[in-house]
Amino acid sequence: MSLVTQAHADELVRGAAALGVELDEAGRQGLLAYLALLAKWNKAYNLTAVRDVDEMVSRHLLDSLSVVPHFLAAGGDNWLDVGSGGGMPGIPLAILFPGKRLTLLDSNGKKTRFLTQVKLELKLHNLEVIHSRVEAYQPAQAFDGIVSRAFSSLEDFCNWTRHLGDGSTRWLAMKGVHPAQELAALPEDFRVEAEHALSVPGCQGQRHLLILRRSMTGTGENHG
Repeated sequence: MSLVTQAHADELVRGAAALGVELDEAGRQGLLAYLALLAKWNKAYNLTAVRDVDEMVSRHLLDSLSVVPHFLAAGGDNWLDVGSGGGMPGIPLAILFPGKRLTLLDSNGKKTRFLTQVKLELKLHNLEVIHSRVEAYQPAQAFDGIVSRAFSSLEDFCNWTRHLGDGSTRWLAMKGVHPAQELAALPEDFRVEAEHALSVPGCQGQRHLLILRRSMTGTGENHG
């Protein structure tokens, strides 16, 4: 028996509407199927500290959907989710936007096994799962966008993923409270393009999104 109920489905639809995210039937079913897998596997694999499936709708699904307008505005079809863990926000984005390519990277083998299982069960052909440390990952080309959710400090996020983007890449860092101290430590070749306070239905705490760009002048790097 699935742990996902009609109440969870209703909460997802209401929350998505409040965020201005259109859910078609395929998207709704895909997100609920992902939620069911997350709740089932979490018991054995410890994918998330959120144990109660009742909390997962707001804290995982809707939190991931809260960046959709900014994800779309950033443009580009080739995205990386760094330190993807249980798959947020990469899997919800892959479900809703089959025309975009999502690469999910994590150094934890249990988590990448789960992500691979989700890819197979939900037939997410636009999803690639990479088991690697971010510093060691060498893709064939720079990503259009790089997103992280509670992955690391902004300084580490920039330093560890610098080689994965270029001057046109946008870095999207999902944070809780506004990270003023982290912004003060931002590497010199990164700048804040925009910052947004996010309101996630059902979530009590603060949520913020920082959108960063990188200056390529004088870095001595060439991505061809």
